[in-house]
Amino acid sequence: MTTRGWILFAAMAVIWGVPYLLIKIAVGEMPPASVVFGRTAIGALVLLPIAIARGSLRGLLPHWRALVVYTVVELGAPWFFLTDAERHVSSSLAGLLIAAVPLTSAVLVWVFAGDDRPDLSRVGGLLLGFVGVGLVVGFDVSGSELGAVAEIALVVIGYAVGPMIIARRLSDLPTIGVVVVSLVLTALAYAPFGVAAFTTPLSARAEIAVVALGLVCTALAFVLFFRLIAEVGPSRATVITYFNPAVAIVAGALFLQEPVTPAKVAGFALLAVGSYVGTRRRA
Repeated sequence: MTTRGWILFAAMAVIWGVPYLLIKIAVGEMPPASVVFGRTAIGALVLLPIAIARGSLRGLLPHWRALVVYTVVELGAPWFFLTDAERHVSSSLAGLLIAAVPLTSAVLVWVFAGDDRPDLSRVGGLLLGFVGVGLVVGFDVSGSELGAVAEIALVVIGYAVGPMIIARRLSDLPTIGVVVVSLVLTALAYAPFGVAAFTTPLSARAEIAVVALGLVCTALAFVLFFRLIAEVGPSRATVITYFNPAVAIVAGALFLQEPVTPAKVAGFALLAVGSYVGTRRRA
Protein backbone atom coordinates (compact mmCIF):
# COMPACT_ATOMS: atom_id res chain seq x y z
CA MET A 1 0.00 0.00 0.00
CA THR A 2 1.10 3.56 -0.68
CA THR A 3 1.64 6.15 2.04
CA ARG A 4 -1.61 7.79 0.95
CA GLY A 5 -3.35 4.45 1.27
CA TRP A 6 -2.05 3.93 4.82
CA ILE A 7 -3.15 7.44 5.84
CA LEU A 8 -6.64 6.90 4.46
CA PHE A 9 -6.79 3.47 6.07
CA ALA A 10 -5.80 4.83 9.50
CA ALA A 11 -8.26 7.72 9.18
CA MET A 12 -11.16 5.39 8.37
CA ALA A 13 -10.26 3.00 11.17
CA VAL A 14 -10.64 5.90 13.61
CA ILE A 15 -13.55 7.73 11.95
CA TRP A 16 -15.76 4.63 11.86
CA GLY A 17 -14.59 3.58 15.31
CA VAL A 18 -15.74 6.70 17.19
CA PRO A 19 -19.45 6.94 16.17
CA TYR A 20 -20.36 4.63 19.07
CA LEU A 21 -18.83 7.10 21.54
CA LEU A 22 -20.58 10.07 19.91
CA ILE A 23 -23.93 8.26 19.79
CA LYS A 24 -23.61 7.42 23.50
CA ILE A 25 -23.04 11.09 24.31
CA ALA A 26 -25.84 12.38 22.09
CA VAL A 27 -28.49 9.86 23.16
CA GLY A 28 -27.95 10.91 26.75
CA GLU A 29 -29.82 14.14 26.02
CA MET A 30 -32.07 13.45 23.05
CA PRO A 31 -34.21 10.59 21.73
CA PRO A 32 -32.76 8.14 19.19
CA ALA A 33 -34.91 9.52 16.35
CA SER A 34 -33.43 12.99 16.87
CA VAL A 35 -29.87 11.65 16.79
CA VAL A 36 -30.56 9.80 13.54
CA PHE A 37 -32.26 12.84 12.02
CA GLY A 38 -29.41 15.18 12.97
CA ARG A 39 -26.74 12.84 11.66
CA THR A 40 -28.41 12.11 8.32
CA ALA A 41 -29.58 15.68 7.71
CA ILE A 42 -26.08 17.10 8.23
CA GLY A 43 -24.51 14.38 6.11
CA ALA A 44 -27.04 14.93 3.33
CA LEU A 45 -26.54 18.72 3.32
CA VAL A 46 -22.78 18.24 2.87
CA LEU A 47 -22.84 15.44 0.28
CA LEU A 48 -25.85 16.52 -1.81
CA PRO A 49 -24.04 19.43 -3.55
CA ILE A 50 -21.11 17.10 -4.34
CA ALA A 51 -23.43 14.49 -5.84
CA ILE A 52 -25.24 17.12 -7.92
CA ALA A 53 -21.98 18.62 -9.18
CA ARG A 54 -20.76 15.18 -10.25
CA GLY A 55 -24.06 14.25 -11.87
CA SER A 56 -24.29 11.25 -9.56
CA LEU A 57 -28.07 11.52 -9.12
CA ARG A 58 -28.89 10.89 -12.77
CA GLY A 59 -30.49 7.57 -13.57
CA LEU A 60 -31.45 6.74 -9.99
CA LEU A 61 -35.23 7.15 -10.30
CA PRO A 62 -35.89 3.87 -12.17
CA HIS A 63 -34.25 2.06 -9.25
CA TRP A 64 -36.32 3.76 -6.54
CA ARG A 65 -37.69 0.52 -5.07
CA ALA A 66 -34.25 -0.97 -4.51
CA LEU A 67 -33.02 2.38 -3.16
CA VAL A 68 -35.82 2.51 -0.62
CA VAL A 69 -35.18 -1.06 0.52
CA TYR A 70 -31.44 -0.38 0.77
CA THR A 71 -32.11 2.80 2.76
CA VAL A 72 -34.30 0.99 5.28
CA VAL A 73 -31.93 -1.97 5.63
CA GLU A 74 -28.61 -0.11 5.75
CA LEU A 75 -29.41 3.26 7.35
CA GLY A 76 -32.98 3.90 8.44
CA ALA A 77 -33.58 0.91 10.70
CA PRO A 78 -29.98 0.08 11.81
CA TRP A 79 -29.05 3.62 12.86
CA PHE A 80 -32.20 3.87 14.97
CA PHE A 81 -31.74 0.46 16.58
CA LEU A 82 -28.06 1.13 17.28
CA THR A 83 -28.80 4.52 18.84
CA ASP A 84 -31.63 3.12 20.93
CA ALA A 85 -29.47 0.20 22.07
CA GLU A 86 -26.78 2.57 23.32
CA ARG A 87 -29.24 3.94 25.86
CA HIS A 88 -28.74 0.65 27.68
CA VAL A 89 -25.29 -0.72 26.76
CA SER A 90 -21.82 0.84 26.63
CA SER A 91 -20.46 2.32 23.43
CA SER A 92 -17.52 -0.10 23.48
CA LEU A 93 -19.83 -3.12 23.73
CA ALA A 94 -21.95 -1.84 20.83
CA GLY A 95 -18.87 -1.29 18.67
CA LEU A 96 -17.53 -4.73 19.50
CA LEU A 97 -20.76 -6.55 18.67
CA ILE A 98 -21.06 -4.71 15.34
CA ALA A 99 -17.79 -6.40 14.41
CA ALA A 100 -19.85 -9.53 13.71
CA VAL A 101 -20.97 -7.97 10.40
CA PRO A 102 -18.31 -9.67 8.21
CA LEU A 103 -19.16 -13.07 9.71
CA THR A 104 -22.90 -12.55 9.23
CA SER A 105 -22.35 -11.30 5.70
CA ALA A 106 -20.32 -14.42 4.82
CA VAL A 107 -23.06 -16.70 6.15
CA LEU A 108 -25.80 -14.85 4.23
CA VAL A 109 -23.82 -14.94 0.99
CA TRP A 110 -23.21 -18.66 1.32
CA VAL A 111 -26.85 -19.44 2.18
CA PHE A 112 -28.65 -17.17 -0.28
CA ALA A 113 -26.14 -16.55 -3.05
CA GLY A 114 -24.23 -19.84 -3.07
CA ASP A 115 -21.07 -17.85 -3.75
CA ASP A 116 -17.61 -19.13 -2.80
CA ARG A 117 -18.72 -22.11 -0.71
CA PRO A 118 -16.84 -22.46 2.58
CA ASP A 119 -14.12 -24.98 3.27
CA LEU A 120 -13.37 -26.47 6.67
CA SER A 121 -10.96 -23.72 7.76
CA ARG A 122 -13.42 -20.96 6.91
CA VAL A 123 -16.22 -22.70 8.79
CA GLY A 124 -13.84 -22.92 11.74
CA GLY A 125 -13.13 -19.19 11.43
CA LEU A 126 -16.84 -18.38 11.47
CA LEU A 127 -17.39 -20.52 14.55
CA LEU A 128 -14.41 -18.89 16.26
CA GLY A 129 -15.79 -15.41 15.55
CA PHE A 130 -19.23 -16.23 16.85
CA VAL A 131 -17.67 -17.78 19.95
CA GLY A 132 -16.07 -14.36 20.49
CA VAL A 133 -19.51 -12.74 20.31
CA GLY A 134 -20.90 -15.30 22.73
CA LEU A 135 -18.02 -14.71 25.13
CA VAL A 136 -18.72 -10.99 25.27
CA VAL A 137 -22.48 -11.41 25.62
CA GLY A 138 -22.12 -14.14 28.22
CA PHE A 139 -19.75 -12.24 30.51
CA ASP A 140 -20.44 -8.54 29.87
CA VAL A 141 -24.20 -8.41 29.30
CA SER A 142 -26.81 -8.43 32.05
CA GLY A 143 -30.36 -9.67 31.68
CA SER A 144 -31.71 -6.13 31.43
CA GLU A 145 -29.43 -5.46 28.44
CA LEU A 146 -30.52 -8.41 26.31
CA GLY A 147 -33.11 -6.27 24.50
CA ALA A 148 -30.39 -3.85 23.46
CA VAL A 149 -28.22 -6.76 22.28
CA ALA A 150 -31.15 -7.98 20.18
CA GLU A 151 -31.38 -4.52 18.59
CA ILE A 152 -27.67 -4.63 17.78
CA ALA A 153 -28.19 -8.08 16.24
CA LEU A 154 -30.74 -6.49 13.88
CA VAL A 155 -28.18 -3.81 13.05
CA VAL A 156 -25.61 -6.48 12.21
CA ILE A 157 -28.06 -8.23 9.89
CA GLY A 158 -28.98 -4.95 8.20
CA TYR A 159 -25.34 -4.00 7.66
CA ALA A 160 -24.73 -7.45 6.16
CA VAL A 161 -27.76 -7.37 3.84
CA GLY A 162 -27.14 -3.81 2.57
CA PRO A 163 -24.05 -4.63 0.49
CA MET A 164 -25.87 -7.62 -1.00
CA ILE A 165 -28.58 -5.27 -2.28
CA ILE A 166 -25.90 -2.98 -3.71
CA ALA A 167 -24.21 -5.90 -5.46
CA ARG A 168 -27.42 -7.34 -6.94
CA ARG A 169 -29.55 -4.30 -7.72
CA LEU A 170 -27.52 -1.07 -7.51
CA SER A 171 -23.98 -1.93 -8.57
CA ASP A 172 -24.20 0.06 -11.83
CA LEU A 173 -25.19 3.30 -10.08
CA PRO A 174 -22.80 5.98 -8.74
CA THR A 175 -22.00 5.08 -5.16
CA ILE A 176 -22.15 8.62 -3.82
CA GLY A 177 -25.55 9.06 -5.47
CA VAL A 178 -26.89 5.99 -3.67
CA VAL A 179 -25.47 7.23 -0.36
CA VAL A 180 -26.92 10.73 -0.74
CA VAL A 181 -30.38 9.46 -1.65
CA SER A 182 -30.30 7.12 1.35
CA LEU A 183 -29.30 9.96 3.68
CA VAL A 184 -32.00 12.27 2.31
CA LEU A 185 -34.72 9.62 2.59
CA THR A 186 -33.70 8.72 6.13
CA ALA A 187 -33.57 12.37 7.22
CA LEU A 188 -37.04 13.01 5.76
CA ALA A 189 -38.45 9.90 7.43
CA TYR A 190 -37.16 10.90 10.88
CA ALA A 191 -37.79 14.64 10.57
CA PRO A 192 -41.34 14.54 12.06
CA PHE A 193 -40.00 12.72 15.13
CA GLY A 194 -36.51 14.17 15.38
CA VAL A 195 -36.85 17.93 14.95
CA ALA A 196 -38.50 18.50 18.34
CA ALA A 197 -35.36 17.70 20.34
CA PHE A 198 -33.45 20.51 18.64
CA THR A 199 -35.99 23.12 19.80
CA THR A 200 -34.97 22.56 23.43
CA PRO A 201 -31.59 23.56 24.89
CA LEU A 202 -28.84 20.96 24.59
CA SER A 203 -25.41 20.92 26.15
CA ALA A 204 -22.47 21.85 23.97
CA ARG A 205 -21.23 18.28 24.43
CA ALA A 206 -24.37 16.79 22.87
CA GLU A 207 -24.46 19.34 20.05
CA ILE A 208 -20.82 18.67 19.16
CA ALA A 209 -21.50 14.92 19.19
CA VAL A 210 -24.37 15.21 16.68
CA VAL A 211 -22.47 17.60 14.42
CA ALA A 212 -19.42 15.32 14.49
CA LEU A 213 -21.61 12.33 13.65
CA GLY A 214 -22.98 14.14 10.60
CA LEU A 215 -19.87 15.94 9.36
CA VAL A 216 -17.07 13.52 10.25
CA CYS A 217 -18.57 10.06 10.74
CA THR A 218 -21.01 10.35 7.83
CA ALA A 219 -20.12 12.97 5.18
CA LEU A 220 -16.32 12.95 5.50
CA ALA A 221 -16.28 9.21 6.19
CA PHE A 222 -18.03 8.30 2.94
CA VAL A 223 -15.81 10.62 0.88
CA LEU A 224 -12.64 9.18 2.42
CA PHE A 225 -13.90 5.61 2.12
CA PHE A 226 -14.51 6.04 -1.63
CA ARG A 227 -10.98 7.39 -1.97
CA LEU A 228 -9.61 4.50 0.10
CA ILE A 229 -11.33 2.00 -2.21
CA ALA A 230 -9.88 3.76 -5.25
CA GLU A 231 -6.41 3.77 -3.66
CA VAL A 232 -6.12 0.25 -2.23
CA GLY A 233 -9.05 -1.70 -3.71
CA PRO A 234 -12.29 -2.87 -2.09
CA SER A 235 -10.85 -5.97 -0.40
CA ARG A 236 -8.14 -4.12 1.52
CA ALA A 237 -10.52 -1.26 2.29
CA THR A 238 -12.89 -3.55 4.18
CA VAL A 239 -10.12 -4.62 6.55
CA ILE A 240 -10.88 -1.44 8.57
CA THR A 241 -13.77 -3.41 10.10
CA TYR A 242 -11.17 -5.33 12.14
CA PHE A 243 -9.83 -2.09 13.68
CA ASN A 244 -13.06 -0.14 14.33
CA PRO A 245 -14.02 -2.23 17.42
CA ALA A 246 -10.60 -1.65 18.98
CA VAL A 247 -11.02 2.11 18.47
CA ALA A 248 -14.52 1.94 19.99
CA ILE A 249 -13.20 0.12 23.07
CA VAL A 250 -10.31 2.57 23.58
CA ALA A 251 -12.52 5.64 23.00
CA GLY A 252 -15.13 4.40 25.46
CA ALA A 253 -12.46 3.77 28.09
CA LEU A 254 -10.72 7.12 27.61
CA PHE A 255 -13.70 9.46 27.37
CA LEU A 256 -16.52 7.66 29.18
CA GLN A 257 -14.51 5.55 31.64
CA GLU A 258 -16.12 2.37 30.30
CA PRO A 259 -14.42 -0.76 31.65
CA VAL A 260 -12.12 -2.79 29.41
CA THR A 261 -12.92 -6.28 30.64
CA PRO A 262 -11.05 -9.51 29.86
CA ALA A 263 -14.17 -10.73 28.03
CA LYS A 264 -14.07 -7.72 25.69
CA VAL A 265 -10.38 -8.18 24.94
CA ALA A 266 -10.73 -11.93 24.35
CA GLY A 267 -13.93 -11.45 22.36
CA PHE A 268 -12.30 -8.87 20.13
CA ALA A 269 -9.33 -11.15 19.47
CA LEU A 270 -11.58 -14.09 18.57
CA LEU A 271 -13.76 -11.88 16.37
CA ALA A 272 -10.77 -10.44 14.50
CA VAL A 273 -9.13 -13.81 13.87
CA GLY A 274 -12.42 -15.51 13.10
CA SER A 275 -13.45 -12.78 10.67
CA TYR A 276 -10.14 -12.98 8.85
CA VAL A 277 -10.18 -16.76 8.52
CA GLY A 278 -13.91 -17.05 7.92
CA THR A 279 -14.25 -14.42 5.21
CA ARG A 280 -11.07 -14.83 3.16
CA ARG A 281 -11.50 -16.14 -0.36
CA ARG A 282 -9.54 -18.94 -1.96
CA ALA A 283 -6.53 -17.89 -4.00
